[in-house]
Amino acid sequence: MSDPATAPALLEVRDLVKHFPVRGGILNRVVSRVHAVNGVTFDVRKGEILGVVGESGCGKSTLGKTVIRLLEPTDGQIRYEGKPLHELGHRDMMPFRRKMQIIFQDPYSSLNPRLTVRKMLREGIRFHGSVPEAEIDDYIVELIRQVGLRKDAADRFPHEFSGGQRQRIGIARALALKPEFIVADEPVSALDVSIQAQILNLLLDLKENLDLTILFISHDLKVIEHFCDRVLVMYLGHIVEELSCDALHEEAVHPYTKALLGANPINDPDDRRELEVLEGDVPSPFDPPPGCPFAGRCPLVEDRCRQEMPPLVDRKTAGHRVACWAVEE
Repeated sequence: MSDPATAPALLEVRDLVKHFPVRGGILNRVVSRVHAVNGVTFDVRKGEILGVVGESGCGKSTLGKTVIRLLEPTDGQIRYEGKPLHELGHRDMMPFRRKMQIIFQDPYSSLNPRLTVRKMLREGIRFHGSVPEAEIDDYIVELIRQVGLRKDAADRFPHEFSGGQRQRIGIARALALKPEFIVADEPVSALDVSIQAQILNLLLDLKENLDLTILFISHDLKVIEHFCDRVLVMYLGHIVEELSCDALHEEAVHPYTKALLGANPINDPDDRRELEVLEGDVPSPFDPPPGCPFAGRCPLVEDRCRQEMPPLVDRKTAGHRVACWAVEE
């Protein structure tokens, strides 16, 4: 099994851009663009769980869907095991579709209400030919067992399950093609707190047993800290900091990362510190400001921050990158 700290990169993303055109007027021309992901660069090592965290609208989900080509990139490079996914057409992408799967955020809308669990899982398995026809039914039963559901779940419809059970079905669907890499797009945010820990523990067990690599997207830094190996902190489509989750509290230096940490609930009931709340609003992705996107809310803002976008540069600690003029100076 791979050691994430020393493993080679399974997925390499370079200068990835994803903009959505906005059309209007009588001729339905492009009148604006939503700048969802703006020049993002990172690697995902084989066998690790890489977290992506940020406020709603920062581009996390768009990033996850773009790296597996559910959304087409506007620009940039995506390489999986060295193969340039950004250059491949639909037919050439098919082998990689089997290797890369996604768990969606909402277990209520991501399952077809007209199909039983068996039919839902069989559909993808037969299309990709990942299991011989004679073995499909037994394989489906094993999949259902792996995600913690009873055998009779196979012949029931999605509306007959609770939210947590539906998410287990979503996980089974992601595992059906025997993938190596999974994008988990806020898989517990729509669930009760009591169920969230069960789903996270299930994902950890599956990751270890099946040697999976996971890109885990969440707006909850506390979940990221305990679940992931490394974290990318995103703000308005940019990565502003990358570091190990073990070093999050000690080594985080970007003002936005510190603000996210300060907004976390405090475990100690005797600690009466007030939670830190960021002032101001996130800039519009339709018309992002020049310079650092966080400048309008940053307590360390300088004149240079409003004019020039700081590059994401390496710090002394290996694997720690930050984009901030004030911190670097």
